[in-house]
Amino acid sequence: MTEDLAQYLVDSTLEVFSTMIFLEIEPGEVLHQEAASMESELTSLIGLAGDLRGVIGVHCTRDAAQGITAAMLGMEIDELNEDVKDAIGEIANMVAGGLKVALAGQDVDVELAIPTTVIGTGLRTSGLAGGSRFMIPFTLPVGVFGIELKYVLS
Repeated sequence: MTEDLAQYLVDSTLEVFSTMIFLEIEPGEVLHQEAASMESELTSLIGLAGDLRGVIGVHCTRDAAQGITAAMLGMEIDELNEDVKDAIGEIANMVAGGLKVALAGQDVDVELAIPTTVIGTGLRTSGLAGGSRFMIPFTLPVGVFGIELKYVLS
């Protein structure tokens, strides 16, 4: 199931970036469990409930977060501010929404929480004992970001 979930997240992320942000991105190799981490300065998390419980994280370097926001809003962004937090939170929401739609086609019910976005380095999440975890790194012209999924299937 991990391979299916990873592909759903790749597909959802590619669709969001091609239709809403108009930035070309390239997915990397899926990183599993302990290898599933990256340096980031801004992270947006959205909780998942239902048949798939867990959290989706969008982890961005400063350059990636500012570049993505600039592309979304059509304006220059020179700091990690509320606009950046809102933009990356919306990306988390749209990517999670794409996952929800894909899983609905497999009769897997998923409910989404409201995204929470934090700025800083050294953020670590915990929880979901016995759960699975993977991250998909993406490159774009202005930097790198990762889409992480920590989950338990019911």
